[in-house]
Amino acid sequence: MLYAAIFALHAALPARRVKGYVNGPDGQPLTYRLNGLLVFFVSIALWIGACRIGLIAPEDFWLHRWELAGGACALGLLFTLFVVLRAPRVQGWSFGKELYLGRAEQPQLLGGRVDAKMFLYLLGATVLELNLLSFAAYHRTLHPGDASPGVTLYVALFSFFLAEYLFFERVHLYTYDFVAERVGFKLGWGCFVFYPYFYGVGLWTAAPLADPHWPSWAFALCAVMFFCGWVLARGANMQKYFFKREPQRKAFGVLAPVALGGRVLASGFWGLSRHINYLGELLMAAGLTLSLGHPLEWGPWLYPLYYLVLLLPRQRDDDKRCAAKYGPLWDEYCRRVPWRIVPYLY
Repeated sequence: MLYAAIFALHAALPARRVKGYVNGPDGQPLTYRLNGLLVFFVSIALWIGACRIGLIAPEDFWLHRWELAGGACALGLLFTLFVVLRAPRVQGWSFGKELYLGRAEQPQLLGGRVDAKMFLYLLGATVLELNLLSFAAYHRTLHPGDASPGVTLYVALFSFFLAEYLFFERVHLYTYDFVAERVGFKLGWGCFVFYPYFYGVGLWTAAPLADPHWPSWAFALCAVMFFCGWVLARGANMQKYFFKREPQRKAFGVLAPVALGGRVLASGFWGLSRHINYLGELLMAAGLTLSLGHPLEWGPWLYPLYYLVLLLPRQRDDDKRCAAKYGPLWDEYCRRVPWRIVPYLY
């Protein structure tokens, strides 16, 4: 019911239509309907309304988290089969590889009204936000006189992360996920289950715990780490977005583009490392984990560990893809910017 409601909101609510970076079968850029932030806030408002009139309790998503995750798992598998089996086979790929990575690169539903990738990221973000709010409500119910400010900070930072992701929906049409990935189990099941139920793993551990009584400055440092990461990740993605749309434009009005062969951006954020945005993602994940105030609990560290496992292979795959696409220009870029992710370290 929840997933169907979010799909219906995405398909029915007003949206702006924009052209993306990837071309469709006709050779023209694909068109997308963007209303993620509206769907996000309407979903939260409906959840709050349902809680206030007694249809559900605020902590229900916590109390029934395993049943909800199990139902999401079943839906994710059904969606994977639906989106993979309806697409033509990929030459040279085994069925297992097709099932995991997908066949279709840019599947769209309802005559193009719903883009599968856009919906999946919106779905994952919205359900994750509802989980975070419910888990925090459970924490406050369990510890009415000793609720942790770390839980509040964690939810606030994560909510900012999700809302700003949806605010910049158009920018993400120019990122690796939309340009290079297909839709199969990895992306489909991942956004049905892994994204909304694993990304908040910190609260799975910390929601039952009492206030760690950290000093205010310690929580403030965690927030600073998070926003330093956000500046790197968002800044790098925005600079690339500006460059792809207007190659001569100064990013943010100050960063003049230096592009090798007019194609490979090698200045600003992209002059620090070849995947500086990945460093930003890792810093945000670490800041979120530490903001809970329980650094010796291993559960919350699964989130930044996941980013390490995800981004290190992706960096290598993306380098191979760029080497094939840009040839000698990419070799020159690697000579100019030898650091893969962390400047002067890796």
